[in-house]
Amino acid sequence: MNIEQIYTGCLAQGAYYIESEGEVAIIDPLREVAPYVEKAKKNNAVIKYIFETHFHADFVSGHVTLSKETGAPIIYGPNATTSFEALSAKDGQVFKLGKVTITVLHTPGHTMESSVFLLKDENGKDHALFTGDTLFLGDVGRPDLAQKKGVYTEKDLAGFLFESLRTKIMPLADDVIIYPAHGAGSSCGKNLSKETVDTLGNQKVTNYALRADMTKEEFVKEVTDGLLPPPQYFPLNVQMNKEGYEDFEDVLKRSEKGYSSVDFERIANETGAVVLDVRHQNDFVKGHIPSSIFIGLDGSFAPWVGALIADVKQPILLVAPKDREEEAIKRLSRVGFDNVVGYLDGSFKSWKESAKEYDTVSAITAEELKTVIQKETVAIFDVRKDGEYTSEHVLEANNTPLDYINEYLSEFPTEKTFYIHCASGYRSVIASSILKSRGIHNLIDVKGGFKALKNSGVATSEYVCPSML
Repeated sequence: MNIEQIYTGCLAQGAYYIESEGEVAIIDPLREVAPYVEKAKKNNAVIKYIFETHFHADFVSGHVTLSKETGAPIIYGPNATTSFEALSAKDGQVFKLGKVTITVLHTPGHTMESSVFLLKDENGKDHALFTGDTLFLGDVGRPDLAQKKGVYTEKDLAGFLFESLRTKIMPLADDVIIYPAHGAGSSCGKNLSKETVDTLGNQKVTNYALRADMTKEEFVKEVTDGLLPPPQYFPLNVQMNKEGYEDFEDVLKRSEKGYSSVDFERIANETGAVVLDVRHQNDFVKGHIPSSIFIGLDGSFAPWVGALIADVKQPILLVAPKDREEEAIKRLSRVGFDNVVGYLDGSFKSWKESAKEYDTVSAITAEELKTVIQKETVAIFDVRKDGEYTSEHVLEANNTPLDYINEYLSEFPTEKTFYIHCASGYRSVIASSILKSRGIHNLIDVKGGFKALKNSGVATSEYVCPSML
């Protein structure tokens, strides 16, 4: 038996490859399925099953394409209705894979079809549990995504999740290995661990949601308190996962078109495309196409695109580092953004060499800002998440989280210079690009973000451990 976790850091997502006696099961595959097919082929194995723990909201799964290419059935838990052929398995249904078995355990709560998959070894011993978004390390899946007006509230779903955890998961042996669908950085929970594998026994000790003496009322309150609204693209991804989508290779073929600066500008005007600059933030600050939006490939690229651009049908033109255009298209498609109409051939260099107008972002070091603060009162905006800000922040700084930057536009001065920072410099440049695209240019980005400001000796609030918030 071979189990491989295929973890994608940008999405904080874990897919799984399980092989026994030449038969393979894939759990929660990513949209581009070639790596799974090639791995099985290399091992002289056949992909027999494709298991989906639930209808994913934060990424487009590869289940439809993988089934088409391999003939393997797509298997969900109970209550799953799709527009394509799929098996909605019964609670407790067993699937044989070589010398091992996989049992479906229905665990409604995160969504109503959510299920976990229990892997038993060749001796019939419980070995591992693939928990999807039902159970994370340190947390559980948010219970607000499957609300239905007049049917289920988030408190109803949290109640279902409480019962699922206590009747299906907690009775299992402590040595069962837990393989979740996500880790830290995912929007599918509130406080996910950076670790991606653990034992159930350790989770029973460290995960607040598995506390043995917790009442249902306490659980419901705990998992629903402090839930921020989900990113706007989530329902659109759920729809694609339920109804199907275009194969990634077709998306790539259609999108991978390079344009000269002249044609790039013309197509942007004709299509209303968002010009998305995915280079490093330091390059964007030095020069970029006016009104372009920065979301760099070297950060949490896809989730930020989903949160800030939101509409998966929005036409997009890319400004990418040379030879990383395909990577950008691939990572956009993972969250359902299939309408890339092309990219700037030669990257930003070709735009600059054509003598076209370009913009920059004013920037300052933390030490320089400290000097300014000592001389005058300044307006500082912190675009980190609310929890980061509450934990520790520059005194007198305003909190305007990047996730909801559009809701804070009226708070930014339109004439007086203001300063903007995040944790280390990535998110503040995203925020700067959005503000500039909306005509707010009187901003200065703080290089190195809060970390640099604190190290420079700028006055900050008392540190509060996030676990105490």
